[in-house]
Amino acid sequence: MRLPLLAAWRYLFSKKSTNAINIITGISIVGIGVGTAALLLVLSVFNGFEELLAGLMNSVNADIKVTLVRGKTFEIDSAAIARITEIDGVESVSLTLEETALIEYDGKQDFCVLKGVEDHYNLTTTIDSALIDGEFKLRELGFQYLIMGGGIANRLNVNLNDPFEPVAVYMPKQRVRSPAEPAFRKRLAYPRGKFSIKQDYDYRYVFASLEFVQELLERPGEASAIEIRTARNTGQQGIKQAVAAVLGEAYDVKDRYEQNDALFKLMQIEKWLSYAIAGLTLFIVSFNLVGALWMIVLDKKQDLSILRAMGATARQIRDLILYEGLLVSGLGVMLGVLVAVIAFLLQRHYGLVGVPEGFVIDAYPIVLRLTDFLIVCLTVLSIGALSSILPARKASLIPAYVREE
Repeated sequence: MRLPLLAAWRYLFSKKSTNAINIITGISIVGIGVGTAALLLVLSVFNGFEELLAGLMNSVNADIKVTLVRGKTFEIDSAAIARITEIDGVESVSLTLEETALIEYDGKQDFCVLKGVEDHYNLTTTIDSALIDGEFKLRELGFQYLIMGGGIANRLNVNLNDPFEPVAVYMPKQRVRSPAEPAFRKRLAYPRGKFSIKQDYDYRYVFASLEFVQELLERPGEASAIEIRTARNTGQQGIKQAVAAVLGEAYDVKDRYEQNDALFKLMQIEKWLSYAIAGLTLFIVSFNLVGALWMIVLDKKQDLSILRAMGATARQIRDLILYEGLLVSGLGVMLGVLVAVIAFLLQRHYGLVGVPEGFVIDAYPIVLRLTDFLIVCLTVLSIGALSSILPARKASLIPAYVREE
């Protein structure tokens, strides 16, 4: 193994009979380097968006959420809630109740998802960090307040500084006793804050106190979910199992990623499809490497023949060209990693590639992971090895040199 590797290293930097071979080899190294950098940056951008989305979800999604397997609401069991609170690693437990409602402000109407939460909900999630105006307060001195998504608040032209204009919230009644009776139950609340997480939430969600929503729905003492915050660096799987053991099989217990399972799976599909497309481009670029290796075999045909005459086996000659391809690929990988790291640092610290206005970020997020380096290096070296097979096979068929007297 040592002899083919040393010969391959020597051939890589030795003088060729024609300068075109050096140029093609250099182009192969640069092409593989650019492809490697592209693969790393594609993965790192998707990693950045994944972490950004997970961070945004932290504002409204608890670490663990419990809902019914069948049905929508359940009677609040204070004893069960107390047992969940006593589980090691549980920091906060909050009951929630949500339903679609019609809201009206200053003559403008819109539909929203009205989510009733307890006063300490900001301890269960980090909704405070998502506030862009006002404060997280749901009730005070008998007045009910709403925390509205920035999108729906702007659509209704809500003015937080106007203390005299309430928001009317309408909810269909469970039973209408006579045709003259209104079909909707109406309650008033005052806007107290705006939050911004992502468009899907900003144009849908409005937070109110749990009692306010229970009264609107005529479901006193009921909730639709139990949301739990866990201590950092705590095994959530163990807490999930403990919560499931307390509540029984009628309840579905999910962690933060399982609550948005479809979204994160879609992101993973997009990530690896983009990686596959970039990998295919790199495979096409690797044809330069095939051409360079063919020309090296032709240029060094006499040297390879002499090596055969000196006792080198066909397998050693084949391995020599395979190592040649791997060395070219390896140099390309090092170049690509260097370019990717420089691009990462520039984007991370200076935000060279920005995003349009109106987003929660100013520049594309980017996160490099060690596993990405391993995956990309393995991919590129595999492509290099595949590109070397045909030239290596051709080299192994070169006969031994025989001098004619």
